[in-house]
Amino acid sequence: MSEEQPRQSVDEAHQRPAELDNKTVEALGELSKALETIHRVRGHLYSAHQLVGGADLTLDRVVKLLREAAHDEMADRVEHELLGRNLLPGRWTFQIVEEFDDGYYAAFQEIEREAREKLAGGRRHIFEAEMKERRRTHGMPGHEATP
Repeated sequence: MSEEQPRQSVDEAHQRPAELDNKTVEALGELSKALETIHRVRGHLYSAHQLVGGADLTLDRVVKLLREAAHDEMADRVEHELLGRNLLPGRWTFQIVEEFDDGYYAAFQEIEREAREKLAGGRRHIFEAEMKERRRTHGMPGHEATP
């Protein structure tokens, strides 16, 4: 490890194992960052699921109001073509969310966890903990290493 000296961490739980080099710490940090992005994607999918479901339920009122206004042809079109329609072929949003959760999301989490366990003894956020230690001002309020 020529110029790759082990870095200090904010606490023991985030201290890098002695054999772990800078490139591996950086790679694990990037993998964690990518997983965090996928967590956000999952949240957006759940938001879409709830928004589409809410819009679909609102169509009941649209159909009722169109019928009351004597626009039966348009009410029929909304009722038969939009109400309860699949978002993607054969899928409502709950099915899309389930496929995402059980497939891509589960695989991503499992691979990130395996990489951490095999390469860093299961320790999380080593890259970030070392960055915090480098960037904080020792002795200053609000810059404590741990709670």
